[in-house]
Amino acid sequence: MKLNYLAVAASLGLTAVAQPTGSCTAPSNPDTFGLVAIKSGDAVQYAGFNAALNSIFARLPSQNATCDGTDNGSATFYIKDGALFLYGPNNQEIFVDRSGMGQGKIGYTVGDESGPRNGERTGWAIDGNNHLQFGGNDLIACPNSIDGAYSIWASAGVSNPAGNENCVGIAARVEKQANPTSCTYSTQ
Repeated sequence: MKLNYLAVAASLGLTAVAQPTGSCTAPSNPDTFGLVAIKSGDAVQYAGFNAALNSIFARLPSQNATCDGTDNGSATFYIKDGALFLYGPNNQEIFVDRSGMGQGKIGYTVGDESGPRNGERTGWAIDGNNHLQFGGNDLIACPNSIDGAYSIWASAGVSNPAGNENCVGIAARVEKQANPTSCTYSTQ
């Protein structure tokens, strides 16, 4: 009987060694989605989310992404094991920095880049209302200096993070995408 347990353990160990430790491409069939800001009575209402310059925005005029098809102007996301990714090559992974310095900064790294010292990778989920949340909280949208765009932040107990003004709490409604376009989003 002990021999059988050892054989199973050995075969599982060999299988684990054979698996790659970090993939640089998106999974072949993830549940992909776009995001739309919901805030009744505010200009950010129904603004699609974008990814550019290692940050997440809403209503950005151009995200300057390099895509395998046509860039529709909106970012495509997927969740894997509580972590949020941009759909495309190069392992574009979202982080949140809720420290005193980050104040809820949402950004992304590419490939093997490390995030900020206090960056969190997991904690993303879609709630029962079909809204993306981080740590069980909705997101924040702050008017940005880029042609009417909004920078998107996670809740960190700061109503106007990083000196922004007129920020509003939003629900990030999930819009499933059956045929996503793989994109590499711009970096700074």
